[in-house]
Order: sequence, then structure tokens, then C-alpha cells
Amino acid sequence: MQSILESKVVVLVPPQVKNNGAFDGNTYVDTSEANEALFLLAVGTTDVAIGSGNDSTEPFIEECDTPGGSYEAVDGAALSAVIAADDDKVFGIHVDLRRTHKRYMRINAPTAGNNTGGALCAVCLLSRRAKATFDAAGMGLAELVKA
Repeated sequence: MQSILESKVVVLVPPQVKNNGAFDGNTYVDTSEANEALFLLAVGTTDVAIGSGNDSTEPFIEECDTPGGSYEAVDGAALSAVIAADDDKVFGIHVDLRRTHKRYMRINAPTAGNNTGGALCAVCLLSRRAKATFDAAGMGLAELVKA
């Protein structure tokens, strides 16, 4: 049985409120030692639509062979619609990395529409890692308390 301690958390979009434009700090995740990735988009109070690249395209995951290369959409890795009127909910996109995928993945340019603002934080949870360590640093955490 796999332990949750074999997982790693990577912050892709730090918590923030955005009005009319791309969320700051969107970055990629290196998936090289994992078998699965779960991208989580946590939405706070929002009165705008949140999408990829604009506020009318559903958020989706994209991949690339290098961190700074040209990213392409991952087949089937998109939400069914933009995030709108969905205060305090978490949305997830699961990617099975055992299939043929490129090493680096990210959320395509999360963008908020023009109104008061949208609150978002996005993380990727990597699981079934080949070289898992069971400490805070190995799990991508600032601190780990085991009780």
C-alpha cells in the first residue's frame, strides 16, 4: 500500500487575488520521478471567470520536454468549463504519467476576467515517486509534523 508520505507538493500558482489578467508566478512541475500528477486549483471568493489564457477557455494542463520550451496541451487534461461562481471550491485534473507524457507540466496561463477579482491557488501533487523521501524537504513542504 502506498503512503501519502510518498507524495510531493509543488506550488504552481501562489495564493493571490487577480483582476483582469494572468495570475502571477505560474510555474511548471518536473514530473520525472512520479507516476501520477494531481493538479489542484483552489478558488476563494471570486466574481470573475477563471480560465486558461483568457476568461472563456477552460483551465487545462500543458506539457513540454524542457522547462522553457514550447508547451502543448495534454490530451483530456482540461476542466469541463471555466471556473465561475464557484467560491471556495477545489478543482482537480489527474494525469497518469505512466502513459507517454513530457517531463514538465503546468497549468496554461491561468487568467481572471475583468471585475472585482478572483482568488486562486494552484498546486500539483505528485505521487508514486521513484525516489520518495519522507521528510518535509522531500515532500515539498516548509514543515512536516507527524502525529
